[in-house]
Amino acid sequence: MDTNQTQTLIAMIFVLGTLALLVLPSVLGMMRDRRIDRQIREAQETREGEPAQKSSSRSTVPSTATWYAEGRRSKKLVSS
Repeated sequence: MDTNQTQTLIAMIFVLGTLALLVLPSVLGMMRDRRIDRQIREAQETREGEPAQKSSSRSTVPSTATWYAEGRRSKKLVSS
């Protein structure tokens, strides 16, 4: 191998490495989404055998924002 071929090989490896670093997060995100979709599908399949839910489709567990806001309100009441 002469100098030109060595430089070309190094440049090609650098470009392929950069491409791999750019594509890797996207591929990992797609794999994560597919795993989550599979889990949701399995949960729906197991839920089909259970009785129907009550008329309210809303969750009874408060959201994080609600929990945070209530915590802030209680701190204000205590400090007043």
